[in-house]
Amino acid sequence: MEPKEQVLKAMKAKAAPMGTQEIAAAAGLDVKVVEKAMKVLKTEEAIYSPVRCKWQAK
Repeated sequence: MEPKEQVLKAMKAKAAPMGTQEIAAAAGLDVKVVEKAMKVLKTEEAIYSPVRCKWQAK
């Protein structure tokens, strides 16, 4: 599974806004890997930020 898929899966499992550190812990990935994956997910509009510094899957 690709890192972006792992990130999206972790975000959907929680179904609440999450910070980067929290996403990394839930997905079992390094924070830098999560940040790269989130950058791609943002451009694909698969995630959004309902609260400052927190992200959620659409």
